[in-house]
Amino acid sequence: MGRKFLVGGNWKCNGTIEEVKKIVTMLGEAEVPSEDFVEVVVSPPFVFLPIVKSLLRPDFHVAAQNCWVRKGGAFTGEVSAEMLVNLGIHWVILGHSERRALLNESNEFVGDKVAYALSVGLKVIACVGETLEQRESGSTVAVVSAQTKAIADIISSWENVVVAYEPVWAIGTGKVATPAQAQEVHFELRKWLKDNVGAEVAASTRIIYGGSVNGGNCKELAAQPDVDGFLVGGASLKPEFIDIIKSATVKKNA
Repeated sequence: MGRKFLVGGNWKCNGTIEEVKKIVTMLGEAEVPSEDFVEVVVSPPFVFLPIVKSLLRPDFHVAAQNCWVRKGGAFTGEVSAEMLVNLGIHWVILGHSERRALLNESNEFVGDKVAYALSVGLKVIACVGETLEQRESGSTVAVVSAQTKAIADIISSWENVVVAYEPVWAIGTGKVATPAQAQEVHFELRKWLKDNVGAEVAASTRIIYGGSVNGGNCKELAAQPDVDGFLVGGASLKPEFIDIIKSATVKKNA
């Protein structure tokens, strides 16, 4: 059994109730490949999680954009993994570059978050990626390997982990890693998993690409052998998100 294609939509800090309902309606009317073939996860802001979960079609899943690093308590402004589980949310995005850069989340802190979220039963989309300076200095593989190692050091099972490679220089900039660039890093990440975790984990763990994915470039990116899906930012708020979901059919025909 091959790795099931996964398309995630990260809505980031966007939306009103009206806008969110429009997006959910658009998704509900979309004709997309069956969930046997592509897994779709959308990630609205925390305040919209209940409404999206209540209105979203049953074959699509809902993810939170973050959660706290341990059990709840005196942590003003945070949302615990247990709260997400209580809401019936099954996925969470952790380690996004915006949180690493703007909120100084370290590799170790992200690793701790991933381990805790998994321990309470959440599935995790764990983000890794390098800045433009790091890419230009030739340290891309070292950077993403270190980010992955911080997770590998603390978790015992990769069954519920999806790795999202998101080159920071391609997020929201309109710049996209070429299919060859994306494939190269995905290949290196899978090789790192094989060498440091195990061949079975490397073969089964999905590695998805994020970074200005849109309706125009998704098919070419999806055709790369080590690209198992996408984590989509701005385009996930637009009708072209449907085209990105449909790009999963490239794998069927491969």
